Amino acid sequence: MKHYDHFTTDVLVVGAGLAGERAAIEAASRGLNVIILSLVPPRRSHSSAAQGGMQAALGNSAMGKGDNPDVHFADTVKGSDWGCDQDVARLFAENAPIAVRQMAYWGVPWNRVKAEKRIYDGKEIQEDPEKEGLITARNFGGTAKWRTCYTSDGTGHSLLYTMDSVVLKLGITVHDRTEVLSLIHDDKRCFGVVSRCLRTGQLRVYTARSTVIATGGYGRLYGASTNAVINEGSGMFVALETGKVPLGNMEAVQFHPTGIVPTWILITEGARGDGGYLLDKNHHRFMPDYEPKKKELASRDVVSRRIMQHIRKGYGVDSPHGPHVWLDIRHLGEKHINTNLREIANICRNFRGIDPVHDLIPVRPTQHYSMGGIRTDINGIAYGLEGLFALGEAACWDLHGFNRLGGNSLAETVVAGMVVGDKIASYTREADLQYSSSLIDDHVGFQEDRIQALIEARNGDENVYELRREMEETLSENVGIFRSEGPLKKAVSKLHELLERSYHVGLTSDGKGANPELASALRITGMIKLAYCIAAGALAREESRGSHYREDFPARDDDNWLKRTLAYWPEGAKEPVLEYEPVKITELPPGDRGYGEATRESAESNSSS
Repeated sequence: MKHYDHFTTDVLVVGAGLAGERAAIEAASRGLNVIILSLVPPRRSHSSAAQGGMQAALGNSAMGKGDNPDVHFADTVKGSDWGCDQDVARLFAENAPIAVRQMAYWGVPWNRVKAEKRIYDGKEIQEDPEKEGLITARNFGGTAKWRTCYTSDGTGHSLLYTMDSVVLKLGITVHDRTEVLSLIHDDKRCFGVVSRCLRTGQLRVYTARSTVIATGGYGRLYGASTNAVINEGSGMFVALETGKVPLGNMEAVQFHPTGIVPTWILITEGARGDGGYLLDKNHHRFMPDYEPKKKELASRDVVSRRIMQHIRKGYGVDSPHGPHVWLDIRHLGEKHINTNLREIANICRNFRGIDPVHDLIPVRPTQHYSMGGIRTDINGIAYGLEGLFALGEAACWDLHGFNRLGGNSLAETVVAGMVVGDKIASYTREADLQYSSSLIDDHVGFQEDRIQALIEARNGDENVYELRREMEETLSENVGIFRSEGPLKKAVSKLHELLERSYHVGLTSDGKGANPELASALRITGMIKLAYCIAAGALAREESRGSHYREDFPARDDDNWLKRTLAYWPEGAKEPVLEYEPVKITELPPGDRGYGEATRESAESNSSS
């Protein structure tokens, strides 16, 4: 057994984005010792890339008048296509205004109401002079009221830098450039993690009375994604590989309507929320033809499908990177674009060589968000292992069901960090930390053996980068916006093959020190297992709900499928085991979402024409 550093704390948080840091702050504020682990320095976490805003029912803007948590709750449930747990949605909607105001107190420079007249989508809006100076909001998809609070189009950046300043103020310990390889557990309780220092390659052990996974999403399982390169689902697959912790609704994958072609960097929904239009190759604004009420601001899954349906009908703009549509914000004016949308203006100029003040922006739906994740209860407690919590995009809390509303993700990270952080603190105060040294040695020894096997298999049969490319292509081509039995079966078969091949990866390098090839090889099997869960869940779910659209089953089927998929991976299994649990309907019974998608049958007709 090699030497390894061993750290012990009260609360161990894996992930230094908004959700992880907010939970750490809550625990540290109650006198507990906290260590945060992160792949990157905290301010480089993917939370900083969020652009558009954070939903909270403040009701300060003219178009938000009359808003309240009841309306926010209803929007969230409808947006989820009745796939969320409504007790979680209620808890979230009630606490979001508190979270936004607390972030203002901590220093977030929210945009504020200006008592002025302005034109929006051809209509004049007059702000209330008595509301001047209060936190304002912009329009976002799938909402009955304007409630998305924002700081221009750098909201995630502002929130994360502010949150990290509080972490520094409280003296919370952060170990960055650290990757978790496995959870330490005895099949009943989680005691911490085995990790690897990305600077030196050395193993470390962290033990804690409570362990929190807040590692973000799995967007990089897909070849084209708006996600940062670190979003590989690591927190999800280390939980899955315990054999005890299930993943919820992994087939629920969100595609954002406007990824810029061909870099796939996100163009915020705020661009459409502020009045941007989607145009086809003839410069025709086509969304009102499909969604006359919400137009470009129907729910994200709806807008993404409408764009692809329109492209299928021959109205896409041809390009070397495939057909796309245009996003037009020119009419918003130079001042607005260079202030409220300055980040996307810089993205367009720096990464595409165009100026959105004068030019159209090429966009196409791109993988963006994972509604699925580690299944938890309303308190953030993970199913299957005591002492394990999860929150943020890594978790299936389940706030979003089968489609997340824009602006509800940033809000979820802060709200869940606040309310789940309180539950973590309460649990930790009463928990002990008793484990055998042999348990730690066994888990460390397993990881040492994995690493040694990879090093000794230099120039082995399988190359990790080739496996990853094939995995990305399999998901992108077969488990995308539109799904059907044939491609899904093809994906499941291919991923089964890739999983078997992943056990025979060899390195072309020596694997020593801060070696990126070794890091990729250690992740690839877990990533393929996540991809397998996505494809298998999508194949089994014979209905269309939110982002999961089966062309062979185009209707939502509440009689048979108003339930959540739970994907387990028992020890030694070669494929996931799928189970199901009912969705909690506490207030709002299933009904029409209100996006014109009662026309699912006509949408099916459009897609096949």
